[in-house]
Amino acid sequence: MSVIGTLATHHVGLNVTDLERSLAFYGDVLGFDVLGEGKEEDSRFAFLGQDGRLVLTLWEQAEGTYDSGRPGLHHLAFEVETVQQVRAAEAALTALGASFAYEGVVAHHEGAASGGIFFHDPDGTRLEISSPTGAESAEAPSGSAPTCGFF
Repeated sequence: MSVIGTLATHHVGLNVTDLERSLAFYGDVLGFDVLGEGKEEDSRFAFLGQDGRLVLTLWEQAEGTYDSGRPGLHHLAFEVETVQQVRAAEAALTALGASFAYEGVVAHHEGAASGGIFFHDPDGTRLEISSPTGAESAEAPSGSAPTCGFF
């Protein structure tokens, strides 16, 4: 154990280009509640969570789209309990015209029981929603490599 003890993720901060658009996506589509929001000069921000627990902060201070070729966030993954919840998220995202990295639920790697969907938010940030079981019969697009790695 390190001298600072065990660390747990508190929240993730994302730069966005349009806070209103991102609030609609993360709120209406993914079910996050706005816990607070504010403005400092020309910059806006919002705190998002579930059940009163902070999960994401959105910072309207970016231009362009997500660039997977630059250092920084690779993807942001969320876990649900069942593959049926993953499929419900897929249906909601499909209805909104979201962009997916793969078609349908895919396994995390060849032979894995866990798996999910891989998609993009309005700014192109790569996201994942997965469940620990239920993907036993799903394909693994990258073979033995992690599915979340090279999309």
